[in-house]
Amino acid sequence: MLAMAERFLGALPHCQLLQMRVHHADAKGMTLVLPYSTQIIGNPHTGAIHGGALTTLMDTTCGMATLCALAEFEVCPTLDLRIDYMHSAKAGLDIFGYAQCYRVTRDVIFTRGMAYQDDREQPIAQVVGTFMRLGKGVKGGLNFGNSLKERNQ
Repeated sequence: MLAMAERFLGALPHCQLLQMRVHHADAKGMTLVLPYSTQIIGNPHTGAIHGGALTTLMDTTCGMATLCALAEFEVCPTLDLRIDYMHSAKAGLDIFGYAQCYRVTRDVIFTRGMAYQDDREQPIAQVVGTFMRLGKGVKGGLNFGNSLKERNQ
């Protein structure tokens, strides 16, 4: 599962730009790391990481948690993502994103998770997300939209 998660993350250019990496992956859930970087500072006075980078971490982590719950890979785009920010991230520290799937239906996967730094008991943010199951025959890439049209005709 770890190798599959690393391949998946490696295929996402925006995650490569942010230098995100897989920290842990198993049947229970997924943990990714967003390394601290001065390039993604949102508040120059405190050095806190920008909320957009944190949102990207959590959307990606929740989306990749679907890999932990499905027997075979499926393209599962985000339907909804809600993030409750608890407090700002501390400057100079990496951020960990953890997510798990808590319900899988025929059409939708439900996830929840958190972002934290040095203490999981003091999360920076809590997240819940839903992801659409498109099926294992659907592939991503440039012709993704066309494959959906053909499938629905």
